Amino acid sequence: MSSRNRLNRSETGRAAEEAAAVYLQGRSYEIEARNWRCRTGELDLIAWDGSVLVFVEVRSRTSPSRFGTAVEAVTPLKCRQVRETAEVYLKMTGSYGSSVRFDVVAVTFGADGSVRELKHIPGAF
Repeated sequence: MSSRNRLNRSETGRAAEEAAAVYLQGRSYEIEARNWRCRTGELDLIAWDGSVLVFVEVRSRTSPSRFGTAVEAVTPLKCRQVRETAEVYLKMTGSYGSSVRFDVVAVTFGADGSVRELKHIPGAF
């Protein structure tokens, strides 16, 4: 495959978020927001899993990758940033009484841009 047909970084991120949203909706999650931003960062997906508000960090890689797996891209620093941003979201939306959880969806794309693997880790951090 020529490099022209490969997804660039932002396209890969958007495609991974869409794949994650479709996957979660197929498991009865209700997507509340996508790419929610504030001064502390961005939340990829915010969804309801029943009565639990779930902040979903979506990570993607193309395979093979020199930079490790998509799951390995969720660093302690990233976890802290997501938690801080979720705190702002809860304050701004008045959702403090909600039960919350932090999930990771890791998407690996093949060279042709197709989803090779999607791994959902509920309660990842």
